[in-house]
Amino acid sequence: MKGTALDELITAAVDARASDLHVIAGVPPAFRVNGEIIFADQDAITAEESTAMCFGFLTQDQRVQFDREWELCISLPHEAAGRLRATLYKRNGNPELSVRFCGHRIQSREELGLPLKIDDLARKPNGIVLITGPTGAGKTTTLNYMIDLINSERRCKIVTVEDPIEHVHQNKRAIVVQQEVLTDTHSFNRALIHVLRQDPDVIVVGEMRDHEAISAALTAAETGHLVLATLHSPNVMHAFERITGVFEGSAQRQIIMQLANSLQGIIAQDLLPSVDRCSRVLAYELLVANGAVRNLIRENNKHMLDTLIQTGGRDGMVLMDSCLHDLYSRCLISYDTALSRAKNPDRMAKRSG
Repeated sequence: MKGTALDELITAAVDARASDLHVIAGVPPAFRVNGEIIFADQDAITAEESTAMCFGFLTQDQRVQFDREWELCISLPHEAAGRLRATLYKRNGNPELSVRFCGHRIQSREELGLPLKIDDLARKPNGIVLITGPTGAGKTTTLNYMIDLINSERRCKIVTVEDPIEHVHQNKRAIVVQQEVLTDTHSFNRALIHVLRQDPDVIVVGEMRDHEAISAALTAAETGHLVLATLHSPNVMHAFERITGVFEGSAQRQIIMQLANSLQGIIAQDLLPSVDRCSRVLAYELLVANGAVRNLIRENNKHMLDTLIQTGGRDGMVLMDSCLHDLYSRCLISYDTALSRAKNPDRMAKRSG
């Protein structure tokens, strides 16, 4: 990739402190900086240039796969940017590209703005911890922070299943085996079936996408392993609905019981523009599974979760609205940002008035 037009764009994106680069025919190169799309001061990219940039770094096998499936997501190293996640797709029959910058290093908990309780969850010997939120909310960053903490403190074996691998972990106190979907395994589901035979202590699931992956992850958590997994849902309550909603009848009841028995905690997070628009700030909702939470899950009373989180401060639980109010009170985010992301805007307005 070195010396190519794409390499120059990647270097420019790094200089602009962008989180993503978009190569789209018909418009100039676009950078996502602090959550907003900014166009580079360049001419629009032609379809020919987009094609050349997309195919310039693919192996023959990757090119064949893209030609067959019209979609491709891979990871690759870059000298200036560190590890990249490159996603190729087609528009009007032409290939285009989105690049996510994964960075060189894992930031500290303080730098990321994560709560202290996240360390306690990473130190659990078994059960399942879920990291949830919309796309671009920093779920993978939090996941890698927890992997690194375990790797630094515990003599164990960590097996990850990722699509693709965004950060390569070097062995510290632990052995870390990272498997990439479509490179080392055919799918999340097949990997999770076989991972239990690899003598793991910690299993990391890059994303729980369907009922098979969810079922396998919960079974692993119930059988003495610590499972860390990400999920696409905006808050804690929707995470429960996402997990249980893909099952029906007796299967749903079984999943609810497994979740009640194995859940250790859920962090739902989002990245918000800072008050000066020069960076982004982590907002989160945190559920810690205590006896009351487990009983509520068994009885399938998801509508009472917010009340339990609100009264669970002693256990480290935090409601998203409370976190937003705290960030606003510390002048880290604007009032409009806090209000726009609040689950209960009227209550937020009265509390902040």
